[in-house]
Amino acid sequence: MAIDPSSSPMGVEGRAALVTGAGSGIGRAISRRLAALGARVLVTDINDEGGAETVQAIVSAGGVASFHHCDVSSYTDAQASIRAARDTFGSIDILVNNAGWDVIQPFLQNDPELWDKVIGINLKGPIHMSRAAMEAFVEQDTGGKIVNLSSDAGRVGSLGEAVYSACKGGVIALTKTLAREGARYKIQVNCVAPGITDTPLVAGLDQKVIDAIVKAIPMRRMADPDEPAELVVFLASDSNTYMTGQVISVSGGLTMS
Repeated sequence: MAIDPSSSPMGVEGRAALVTGAGSGIGRAISRRLAALGARVLVTDINDEGGAETVQAIVSAGGVASFHHCDVSSYTDAQASIRAARDTFGSIDILVNNAGWDVIQPFLQNDPELWDKVIGINLKGPIHMSRAAMEAFVEQDTGGKIVNLSSDAGRVGSLGEAVYSACKGGVIALTKTLAREGARYKIQVNCVAPGITDTPLVAGLDQKVIDAIVKAIPMRRMADPDEPAELVVFLASDSNTYMTGQVISVSGGLTMS
């Protein structure tokens, strides 16, 4: 159920946006949607090939985009990515913390090495990127928008995803705190919590797991990446003038609280 990127205008034209984990899935959909509406997008990922494909898709459609390699678990990389956006576009206006990773495995079977990787990408990543972006917003004195991608796993938990769920719950708490601290600087921070979405990461799951989750969704299907992307872009746009610190699920009704 893809959404036509040109179907409804939002206020992002001319804005400079950075999207993490934009080499595929929801990150690619967000980047393409932003660019289709006139934003200039710095596509970041550890997957250079995927990132280049996202940029090519944007440029082929007449948009403006550039790629920068970024491992969000590194604060040094986060700072370098924000600098790259400012060097490339002259400013940074929007940050979308989309990068994420996990392995579904019972808690008693995983180990500290896996925990560290999951925490580094899913929790430290948004912390690193948000700190670097907020410093830039304050220095520019222009305000800014941050949209974090959490998960319904961070709201209600998820079997086999104990540490991932903890990280995504942390992203929700981070969103609310940064929204409070950022308001004085005209920085709005919000959070989108997608349910199961048709992405390469989900495609790697056992089909029985996917079927069981979809069966529990009132709308009886996974999301298309364009569906959470649409909400992300609204929250990042000038059309969002008064929402901050909010967490919104895009889950087909799987969670309703």
